[in-house]
Amino acid sequence: MKNLWIFLLPIVFLFSFTKVKHPYHVGSVEINYNQKSKTFEVTGRFFLDDLENGLSKKYGKPYHFNDPKYKALLKEALNNYCSEYFKLKTNNKFLKVNFIGYEEDQESVNIYMESEAVEAPKKVEAAISFLYNLFDDQINIVHIIVDGKRKSEKLAYPNRYLFQQF
Repeated sequence: MKNLWIFLLPIVFLFSFTKVKHPYHVGSVEINYNQKSKTFEVTGRFFLDDLENGLSKKYGKPYHFNDPKYKALLKEALNNYCSEYFKLKTNNKFLKVNFIGYEEDQESVNIYMESEAVEAPKKVEAAISFLYNLFDDQINIVHIIVDGKRKSEKLAYPNRYLFQQF
């Protein structure tokens, strides 16, 4: 047992100071219908480095979260990116979805969007392809919540379309 610790301790020490890339590419998108405002509130959660690389590849210039001088550039890029890679339709009508903003921490970014108002959605359709422009193994876990009923689905590249009945 002591020999095992002697072997593992340097490895643990080494990796604690090395930025290790995550071996999987996954994000999540929650689409929550707010009965008061009659809008869909959308939150996307992605690894920070993946989103930086996806924006850089899409728009041909570097983007860096956690750096204040990129704040305006990131807001504009995320607005454009969201409008291209996220579409929402309910009751056979495409909804206008507005980018609200984003929050970041050391590892991830939350993106916030909100749809125009719509009455009592019965059928929700979405086209979601966040980071498909970067990874051919990207998985987006999608949760749709209407009237307290939650339906979840996994979208794996290249599948981008989902449909839920409420």
